[in-house]
Amino acid sequence: MMTSKQRAYLKSLASTMEPVFQIGKSSLTPEITEAVSEAFRTRELLKVAVLKNCADEPAAIASMLAERTHSQVVQVIGKKIVLYKESKDNKKIILPQ
Repeated sequence: MMTSKQRAYLKSLASTMEPVFQIGKSSLTPEITEAVSEAFRTRELLKVAVLKNCADEPAAIASMLAERTHSQVVQVIGKKIVLYKESKDNKKIILPQ
């Protein structure tokens, strides 16, 4: 589980990031889930944009994605989702204690 201090730190890192993925009207497809899983192999923090034509709520998509990719939801702001997954082999982000 993430502390509020760690969450705040990850939010600050994510604030300057561009979304890596966009989720559109087909919502959360197995392909997107797979692509996000794949992206976590090289990075620990991901930003995902939910497009206007997506019928599902960003918060619902965030929790499903986190569950399926074994990551954690850092935040959902409007249509932007930030996910974090600690890397075993490729650790770059050192979380504050």
